[in-house]
Amino acid sequence: MGTRAAIFGATGQLGTELVKVFRGRGDELLCLSRADVDITDAASVERALAAFDPDVVINSAAYNQVDVAEREPQAAFQVNALAVRNIAIACRQIGARMVHYSTDYVFDGAAERPYTEDDPVRPLGAYGLSKLAGEFAARAYLDGVLILRVCGVFGPGGQRTARGNFIETMLRLGGSGQTVRVVQDSTAAPTPAPAIAERTAQLLDRNATGIFHCCGGTPITWFDFAAMIFRLSGLNVELRPSTEREHRTPARRPKYSAMSNAKMEAAGVAPMPDLEEAVSGYLSATGRI
Repeated sequence: MGTRAAIFGATGQLGTELVKVFRGRGDELLCLSRADVDITDAASVERALAAFDPDVVINSAAYNQVDVAEREPQAAFQVNALAVRNIAIACRQIGARMVHYSTDYVFDGAAERPYTEDDPVRPLGAYGLSKLAGEFAARAYLDGVLILRVCGVFGPGGQRTARGNFIETMLRLGGSGQTVRVVQDSTAAPTPAPAIAERTAQLLDRNATGIFHCCGGTPITWFDFAAMIFRLSGLNVELRPSTEREHRTPARRPKYSAMSNAKMEAAGVAPMPDLEEAVSGYLSATGRI
C-alpha cells in the first residue's frame, strides 16, 4: 500500500515534479495549490491536513521574489517562515512527517567552495533570512523534519509558472535579437527539479531527517550557464559578460553558493545528474530541441 502524501505548492515548478514522482510510486496524493489552501492561514492548513490525514507532508510552496522581498519583507516571512510554522504544527498534530525546501541563499557566498550542512549560515537579504527562519520554524515545532537546501531550480513546469526560471529567461532574451549580458563573477549550482523530486523520495525511503544539500553537482558561473543554454538550444546569441557591480539589484546575492551533496550521497542517494545532460533534457521536454 502506498504512502499518503500531501504536497503544498503542487502546481509550481518543483511541485509538478513531486507529483509525478510520488504518483508514479503509487502513493495517494493530496495536491494543494495556492488557490486550494492559503498556507499563511493556520486554520486552513490544519483543516486540509486533518481531513486527508497524510503520512508525509511536502512543502514546495515558497515566496522566491528575491529583489521584491527587500521592499516587502513581511510577505516573504509570511510564506517562507510563518507558513512553515503552520505546516509543522499541523504535522505534529496528526503525526505526519514533513519535508521542506530551503535555499543556498542562507549562505553569504564568501567561502568560495561548495558549502556543507555544517557551515555557518549568514543570509545577505530578506529572502535568505526568511528561508532560514523557515528552517528554524520547521525544526522548532516538529521533530524529525527533513529539510533540503536547493539552488537555481529549473524544471519544465517553469514554462507555465509566472516567474519561470533562468533557462526560460535566457531563451526569451536570446530570442529577442539583442545582446545578452550575464554576470560572470557569481557562481552557483543550478539544479533540475525532476532530480530534486526523485532524491526527495529516496531520502524519505531512508527515513532521513535533518538538513541535506540537494543541488546541482556542477558549480558554474551564471555567464557560463547561459553560454551552455544557448549552445545546446542552437541559438546564435551575442552574449557578453557582466559583473555584480555593473548589474546592481535591490538584493545582495551570494557570490559563490554551490553546495556539496556529499552528505546526501553518503546516505545512499544517487548523485545529481550531469548539468549539460539535465539542460538537454529540459530543452527536449519543453520542445526546444
